[in-house]
Amino acid sequence: MTNLQDPQDSPAPQAPPGAEDAPGGPGPAAPPSGCPAHTAPSFAAPALLYGERYLRNPAESYERMRRDHGQVAPVLLESDVPAWLVLGYREIRQVVMDVQTYGRDSRRWNRWDEVPSDWPLMPWVAHSPMIHFTEGDEHRRRSAAVSDALASVDPFELRRHCERFADSLIDKFVGSGKADLVFDYVYSVPALAMGQMFGLPEDQLEYMAEAVTVSLLSNNEAMAAQQRAAEVVWRLVAAKRGEPGPDVTSRFIQNSPDLPDKQLVGDLMVMIAAGMPATSYWIGNTVRLMLTDDRFTMTLAGNRRSIGAAMHEVLWADSPLQNVIGRFATRDTTLGGQRIRAGDLLVLGLAAANADPLLWPDTGAGYAGNNAYVSFTGGDYGCPAGAPDLGKIISETAVEVLLDRVPDLELAVEPDELQWMDSLWYRCLVSLPVTFTPAPAAG
Repeated sequence: MTNLQDPQDSPAPQAPPGAEDAPGGPGPAAPPSGCPAHTAPSFAAPALLYGERYLRNPAESYERMRRDHGQVAPVLLESDVPAWLVLGYREIRQVVMDVQTYGRDSRRWNRWDEVPSDWPLMPWVAHSPMIHFTEGDEHRRRSAAVSDALASVDPFELRRHCERFADSLIDKFVGSGKADLVFDYVYSVPALAMGQMFGLPEDQLEYMAEAVTVSLLSNNEAMAAQQRAAEVVWRLVAAKRGEPGPDVTSRFIQNSPDLPDKQLVGDLMVMIAAGMPATSYWIGNTVRLMLTDDRFTMTLAGNRRSIGAAMHEVLWADSPLQNVIGRFATRDTTLGGQRIRAGDLLVLGLAAANADPLLWPDTGAGYAGNNAYVSFTGGDYGCPAGAPDLGKIISETAVEVLLDRVPDLELAVEPDELQWMDSLWYRCLVSLPVTFTPAPAAG
C-alpha cells in the first residue's frame, strides 16, 4: 500500500481500496452471478509482463504480443494480476487524450480483489493523495502549481551545476582507467542535480536516490523503499515551511497554500520519483547504445551539437520509461479491437508504441528530426510543462561532459552479458562496466 502518512503517525494497516471508496461514493450492490453486462473481460492466452523472458528482451515481447493480440493485448502483471497493455501509437494517443473514458483514479479498478496485500506494484497503484491519481479541476489546479514551481529553475544555472557535478564525479574515477558508470555516474548526476533543484540536504541525496530506485523495482522491497523516500520528503516540507529557499519545494509550497502537507508530500514524491530515475536511465541508455550500436556511435561522433539529436533518438529506440500504470476505464468501450470493461486497468506501453511498425515501417532510416515520441506520455496527465526540458538539460550535459573527459570509452564486457533491472516501469541496466585511457583529474 502506498504510505504517505506523517512518519510520526502509526495508523493501522489498510486493506486495498474497494468499491465503497470509488469516485462518486458507494457503488451499487454486486450484480447477479453471470450477469452478461458485468462479466469480466476474457483474458485468453495473456502475455506475461514480468519474468526473465520479458526482461531480457522487452522489444521482442512487445512484437510477439502485437502479433498475437493486435495493438491492445491482455497481459498478466506480477502475481498474475490481469490488465491490458496498449501497444499501438495511435491507441496510446487515444487513451491519453480521452480523459472522460480513461481516468487516473485507481479506486475504480475492478480487480482489487485479486491483488495480494504485498503486491510489488502496490506503491504506485494504490490510491493516495498524490497528484498522480487526481482528475478534473483538482488535477489541473495541482498540475499548474507543479509546472509553475518547475518554471522557477534557471536552465543556465542548472546546466552549470550539472557540469560541476559531472566533472567532480569523473575526477573520482578518471585516473583508474575503469568504472561502472551506473554506480559512479549515471545515478549520481541526476541525484545531485535534482537534490539541488528541490533543496534536499546534500547528505540525503544518495539515500533518496536509492530509496526511489528500489521503490520502482518489481520486488517485495518496493513498498518499504517508497516509505523511506516519503519520510525524506516529509522532513523536507517541514524544513522549507520554516525556512523557504530558492528551490522547487519552497516555490511549490508557496503556490499551494491550501494543500495539506500529506498532499504536498505526495506531489513532491511524484515529481522526484518521475524525474530522478527517468533522467538517470536516459543517460545510461544513451551511453549503452553509444558503446554497442555502430550506427548510433556514428550519430554521436560528430560534435557536441549532435548529442541532443542522438538523445531524442534514444527515446524512440530505447525509451527509459517503458510502461506507465495507468488508466482505468470509466465505462465499457472498445480499443484496438478489444472490448474494455468499466474498471479495467490499461498499462500504457510507451516503448512499444514508439516502435509501432505502423508508425515506422522502416526503422533503419532513423528518427532524425521527429520528436513525436510518447516517452513523456501526453494529454492532461502527461509530464508537467517544463519537466522534460529540465530532464533533457541534466541528461544532455552529463553525456556531453562524459564524452569530453573520457572520449575513448569501451564496454568492459560483451553486450549480451549486461543485466537489466527487474522493473515494469523502466528499461535500465544494473551495471555498465567500461574501460578507457586513464587521465588526470580536472581538479
